[in-house]
Amino acid sequence: MAKFIILGVYVGNRVKTSEKVQKVLTKHGCNIKMRIGLHEANDKICSVDGLIVLQIHGGAKSSKGIIKDMKKIPGVKIKEMLF
Repeated sequence: MAKFIILGVYVGNRVKTSEKVQKVLTKHGCNIKMRIGLHEANDKICSVDGLIVLQIHGGAKSSKGIIKDMKKIPGVKIKEMLF
Protein backbone atom coordinates (compact mmCIF):
# COMPACT_ATOMS: atom_id res chain seq x y z
CA MET A 1 0.00 0.00 0.00
CA ALA A 2 1.23 3.47 -0.85
CA LYS A 3 2.24 5.80 1.94
CA PHE A 4 1.01 9.37 1.67
CA ILE A 5 2.66 12.26 3.50
CA ILE A 6 0.52 15.39 3.75
CA LEU A 7 1.78 18.62 5.33
CA GLY A 8 -0.49 21.41 6.50
CA VAL A 9 1.32 24.75 6.62
CA TYR A 10 -0.41 27.61 8.46
CA VAL A 11 0.99 30.93 7.24
CA GLY A 12 0.32 33.81 9.60
CA ASN A 13 0.58 37.31 8.15
CA ARG A 14 1.09 36.27 4.54
CA VAL A 15 2.32 39.74 3.61
CA LYS A 16 5.37 39.40 5.85
CA THR A 17 6.03 35.66 5.52
CA SER A 18 5.08 34.67 1.98
CA GLU A 19 8.48 35.40 0.43
CA LYS A 20 10.29 33.17 2.95
CA VAL A 21 7.65 30.44 2.62
CA GLN A 22 7.96 30.53 -1.17
CA LYS A 23 11.74 30.14 -0.93
CA VAL A 24 11.30 26.97 1.15
CA LEU A 25 8.71 25.62 -1.29
CA THR A 26 11.04 26.32 -4.22
CA LYS A 27 14.01 24.72 -2.43
CA HIS A 28 12.00 21.53 -1.88
CA GLY A 29 9.96 21.77 -5.10
CA CYS A 30 11.08 18.41 -6.52
CA ASN A 31 9.64 16.72 -3.42
CA ILE A 32 6.21 18.37 -3.60
CA LYS A 33 3.69 16.38 -5.64
CA MET A 34 0.68 18.58 -4.88
CA ARG A 35 0.18 22.06 -3.44
CA ILE A 36 -3.09 23.78 -2.55
CA GLY A 37 -3.24 27.28 -1.08
CA LEU A 38 -6.27 28.44 0.89
CA HIS A 39 -7.20 31.77 2.45
CA GLU A 40 -10.42 33.61 3.19
CA ALA A 41 -11.36 35.87 0.31
CA ASN A 42 -14.60 37.54 -0.75
CA ASP A 43 -15.84 40.94 -1.91
CA LYS A 44 -15.09 42.54 1.46
CA ILE A 45 -12.03 40.71 2.83
CA CYS A 46 -8.78 39.07 1.84
CA SER A 47 -7.39 37.31 4.89
CA VAL A 48 -3.80 37.93 5.95
CA ASP A 49 -3.54 34.33 7.17
CA GLY A 50 -3.56 31.27 4.95
CA LEU A 51 -3.14 27.53 4.76
CA ILE A 52 -1.03 25.52 2.32
CA VAL A 53 -1.63 21.78 1.90
CA LEU A 54 1.26 19.77 0.45
CA GLN A 55 1.58 16.16 -0.65
CA ILE A 56 5.21 15.11 -0.28
CA HIS A 57 7.25 12.78 -2.47
CA GLY A 58 10.50 11.29 -1.19
CA GLY A 59 9.52 9.84 2.17
CA ALA A 60 10.29 10.93 5.71
CA LYS A 61 13.63 12.52 4.81
CA SER A 62 11.97 14.95 2.41
CA SER A 63 9.17 15.71 4.84
CA LYS A 64 11.57 16.39 7.71
CA GLY A 65 13.60 18.80 5.56
CA ILE A 66 10.55 20.89 4.66
CA ILE A 67 9.31 20.85 8.26
CA LYS A 68 12.72 21.95 9.56
CA ASP A 69 12.93 24.86 7.11
CA MET A 70 9.33 26.00 7.66
CA LYS A 71 9.76 26.02 11.46
CA LYS A 72 12.50 28.65 11.06
CA ILE A 73 9.96 31.16 9.72
CA PRO A 74 8.17 33.24 12.38
CA GLY A 75 4.38 33.01 12.09
CA VAL A 76 4.44 29.65 10.30
CA LYS A 77 3.10 26.46 11.90
CA ILE A 78 3.31 23.05 10.26
CA LYS A 79 1.61 19.70 10.90
CA GLU A 80 2.23 16.33 9.29
CA MET A 81 -0.33 13.64 8.44
CA LEU A 82 0.68 10.13 7.41
CA PHE A 83 -1.62 7.73 5.53
